[in-house]
This record gives sequence, structure tokens and C-alpha cells, in this order.
Amino acid sequence: VQLQAYGGGLVQVGGSLRLSCAASGRTWSVYDMGWFRQSPGKEREFVASIRRSGGVTLYADSVKGRFTIARDNAKNTVTLQMNSLRPEDTAVYYCAADFAVRPGPMQKLQRSYAFWGQGTQVTVSS
Repeated sequence: VQLQAYGGGLVQVGGSLRLSCAASGRTWSVYDMGWFRQSPGKEREFVASIRRSGGVTLYADSVKGRFTIARDNAKNTVTLQMNSLRPEDTAVYYCAADFAVRPGPMQKLQRSYAFWGQGTQVTVSS
């Protein structure tokens, strides 16, 4: 599975961005998909995840209520709508995917995902 993330950019505080991740290859076997982010000097952290059905989503506490993850299995894409952006949201955002269906807490772990996109930069300026 190959993942291509795009949609990042520069936005002012309080603004919005929509990230997309297009999957190709063995996409019919992909179950869990997620977004992670990494700021300079920090470890990569979980942002949001979604099951294949789209009915189960998880969010980091720091983005809950501001970010929304969604997926379109027909188009093999997962999106992350980011609203009310803050300077601390500045990071490189990575999409990830895996064939497995894992318990909720494990969806927040990097090691639960075998496939990763190249990352897209999001910069929130104040």
C-alpha cells in the first residue's frame, strides 16, 4: 500500500485546513487508518484514527472537537478537517494505514501501522 498525503500549508491562527491522503495498491485490505504529526524536537504523536467502516473514530485530546477524520473507501482516501488551528498544531502530518483491526487504544500507537505516507507540512502562524 502506498500513501500520498497532501493539503498542508500556511494558515493563520483560528483558520482551517483540510488534509487528504490517497491510498493505492492493496487498498481493499486496509482497515485502520490514522493521522500522526511531528513537531521539531518532539516525538511523532497520534492525532486521529478511523476504522474501515468509518463508524469508529478516535482523537487525541488536544484536537478533539476541532479536527474531524473521515474516509471514502470508494476513492481510497482519508481526510483530516482541521478547524480552529493553533500555533501548537504546527507540525508535519503523516497518514498511516494497516491491514489489521486493532483495539481502540492500539490505534493510537505508531507500531500499529505498517504503511506511512511522506508527510505534509502544516504551519499555523500567529
